[in-house]
Amino acid sequence: MEKIKRTRAQISTNAIERIYITMRHLFIRGFYKPMGVSGNTLINELLILQPEIYGSIGEDITELEGLLYIIDRLPEGIAECRFINLTADEGLRESHFKKIVPAKRRRNCYRIDRDQMTIEITRGRSDIYDILTHLTFMFIEAKKIANKVLINDEGHTIREWKHLEEVVLTNKKINKNEREVLIAHLSTFLGRSYEEIQRTDTNFATAQAPNRFFQVIYWMGKLALNGILEDKKHEITFSPILRERIGHHISGESWAVNIKNELFKRNLFERPIHVISANMHSVMNSIYAPMFLKEEAGNNKGIALFELIGNSENKELRKIIKKGAAKKGLTFIKDTTGANIDVQIIDTEKIDLDKTIYELNHCKDVRPVIIVMDYAFGEQAYETLDELLKPYELRSGEKIHLNIESVSVMGKAGILKGKKGDIMIPNSHIYEGTADNYPFKNELKADDLKDEELNVYEGSMITVLGTSLQNRDLLEFFYNSTWKVIGLEMEGAHYQKAIQSASKIRGNIKKDIKVRYAYYASDNPLETGSTLASGGLGATGVRPTYLITQKILEQIF
Repeated sequence: MEKIKRTRAQISTNAIERIYITMRHLFIRGFYKPMGVSGNTLINELLILQPEIYGSIGEDITELEGLLYIIDRLPEGIAECRFINLTADEGLRESHFKKIVPAKRRRNCYRIDRDQMTIEITRGRSDIYDILTHLTFMFIEAKKIANKVLINDEGHTIREWKHLEEVVLTNKKINKNEREVLIAHLSTFLGRSYEEIQRTDTNFATAQAPNRFFQVIYWMGKLALNGILEDKKHEITFSPILRERIGHHISGESWAVNIKNELFKRNLFERPIHVISANMHSVMNSIYAPMFLKEEAGNNKGIALFELIGNSENKELRKIIKKGAAKKGLTFIKDTTGANIDVQIIDTEKIDLDKTIYELNHCKDVRPVIIVMDYAFGEQAYETLDELLKPYELRSGEKIHLNIESVSVMGKAGILKGKKGDIMIPNSHIYEGTADNYPFKNELKADDLKDEELNVYEGSMITVLGTSLQNRDLLEFFYNSTWKVIGLEMEGAHYQKAIQSASKIRGNIKKDIKVRYAYYASDNPLETGSTLASGGLGATGVRPTYLITQKILEQIF
């Protein structure tokens, strides 16, 4: 029988499946050693997959952009810790341990001692997958460093490594010349050019930690050396409480109840309610900025006003908007449940819409209430929205259904055709690795968001298991095949699953609920130099963010 040759896309699909099966197995087991047998399974599959975001992971050189990407999403000091403990919210916030929140991920972490880091998981399985994938990448890169600096089995290391060790362990302040010498030394064992390392050193540096890059490289290599020479391998554990709670909507339920308590207290249940998943500034600014920044609005027409507000130098303008909005119907709910999703409730009855850029059409008699929820993370989108759409239960046992009119999602996503900042309008969400597909009628159309500076694409979008696992072969398959996928993100299928089950199965909300989905492109993983690891959007994201937000608000009003 002739052997059937598998395509690269099929090989990549199988690798992703094996990664997730392995991660689930290790989670149920409760612990594993990344450089042990189980950990090597993850490493081998990640090397087969070679995700775009991790660049040169499969080569002998150190991947620098991918390293910065993961370090910004893991807690400060993670490279120094041999023991990493993943827990539920188990009360550490009441302890003396200082809370560490990564720069680019909303998760609470605690440095227990010199060797242990504890990371709280309150956002579901997607958070676990994200952390384990990033850690696996870090261990791969650490082993590369150790292999390059180790001379023999007796533990002797190269001269350049000893120089780095001296600078890091003594916390020595170095001048420009000494920094350049150290960068030149790093290039010998990282396999990257002097120019690349100098640029990475600058990108890693913060005001508090100017030598952060050197520290990360040293501790990654040092712990990998300890594992090789002294058998002191990393250990990752999952607490029993986390394993018991995961998937049971503990944080999501508390989060939703807090919102409903506020709605009930303000007597807003009978009013038409519109839920928007977005950031915490675009809806507020779109409504209130023209009201409270009249002079700036007069001098800056259209999107220019929001570009002005978003400038880092204009903090006072943002303060004026927040202060004014609080007096005109906006209630801010800071999350305390561990869901890490803040919320705004906007009572439009308290807004003089003549002073905004919007006008009431179909809701003149009963003004709408808008609930703006910050971005969820992966599977957490289902947990939070599913709980929010459930009826509110009074102490008497009576249940009150929310009058939900629409759910809108405005988010960032990877685009497969186009450039950063372009807009995607999905007509269905395909959940990667499953047979779950969610077609829907999107109230937003490409014609609604036509713009001379941006392209707008319509089609299917794939909800991926994790952005850090996507590789070119798999994405090209989805783009070129009959799926005709235009982009990828992590929450769409989860949101739509919650909406469809609430409206069509459970009867928690009306069957004809309106849905709106629109995404702007944060990266193009099929284009070299345009992955998420290549840097953020900066000012490029302002225009699509406000074009989408304003169109959602126009349709609501």
